[in-house]
Amino acid sequence: MSTLGIDHLGLTVSDLAGSRAFFVDCLGWTEFGGNPDYPSAYVTDGHAKLTLWQQRGATGFDRHEAVGLHHTALKVADRATLDQLFAQVRDWPGVAVEFAPEPSGKGPKVHFMIREPGGTRLEFSYDPR
Repeated sequence: MSTLGIDHLGLTVSDLAGSRAFFVDCLGWTEFGGNPDYPSAYVTDGHAKLTLWQQRGATGFDRHEAVGLHHTALKVADRATLDQLFAQVRDWPGVAVEFAPEPSGKGPKVHFMIREPGGTRLEFSYDPR
């Protein structure tokens, strides 16, 4: 192998302040940088690193029509954490719930899908395997 996994994932968001607040204030991630001249915020949960970039120009996202990001999937340690996290994020300002926790396919993986305030489609999942 010539690569070692993903260093970070860069996401273009329609509301940088809203996305930053969602990851830092709602999910408890840590901000570790950014660039005010090229508006961005860099956040981490201690494992994954995301760079959030303020969108300019066109708005909206269509996972069926655009090349690139379909969604970002984040894993959690257990089912109780998944359910607690859903209860925490479902009413966060600007969050749109696509579906509540349910089996992924025939299971045993369980997941839910939302759009965070900046428009990124996020999946949260627990897989007991």
